[in-house]
Amino acid sequence: MIKIEQLYKRFGKNKVLKGVDLDITSKGIFAILGPNGSGKTTLIKAILGMVIPDKGKLLVEDVSIKRNWKYRDQIDYLPQIANFPANLTVKELISMIKDLRNRPGEDKKLISLFKLEPFLSKKLSHLSGGTKQKVNLVLTLMFDSPIIILDEPTSGLDPIALIHLKELIAVEKAKGKIILITSHIMSFVEEVADEIVFLLEGKVYFKGNIDALKTQTKESNFERAIANLLTYEDA
Repeated sequence: MIKIEQLYKRFGKNKVLKGVDLDITSKGIFAILGPNGSGKTTLIKAILGMVIPDKGKLLVEDVSIKRNWKYRDQIDYLPQIANFPANLTVKELISMIKDLRNRPGEDKKLISLFKLEPFLSKKLSHLSGGTKQKVNLVLTLMFDSPIIILDEPTSGLDPIALIHLKELIAVEKAKGKIILITSHIMSFVEEVADEIVFLLEGKVYFKGNIDALKTQTKESNFERAIANLLTYEDA
């Protein structure tokens, strides 16, 4: 469970979050959407404890995250850009992450699924962007945490890897987890998301399922429904 009350954050004169209220009490897949500058990244980083809000409450499993780092062990996070140490090999990186989290990881199944065996002894600096993203997914999904945050998970993936990703997300959802996803690929969002959380100008402008979004915007097409929300910003 994630509960956010009146969350504010500014960077200098730039007010990024302007009183975000958000309750995610049910299990499922929640797509965090919004235009550039709407506060998506700041909100995700606040949940992860990487950004300290100026004001407001943020609770994970009914416990405030303020001055509390242990809650992070309940979260698996896939960053949008994987800045791996260039001099490490893939297998060294996987081993290091397992040591840091001090938990066993189901990495072998994921390595096999994404066909990463030929790359295990290669340095990360020698990998393509798509292969790095597959390694990124292994590092994220090899643990079994109740909350998963995936920031642009489809980036650089080939069609087969994308199919595997969708299957893995479905498996994790079936375990009763909360999965937060950000993506610019609306077809992917429409296929996997149970609910849409749309941020606009630093606030939650819409929260609900896709059918409710289409009803509110009077659009039968999901992409057009999202575009309809964006017209609010231009109005």
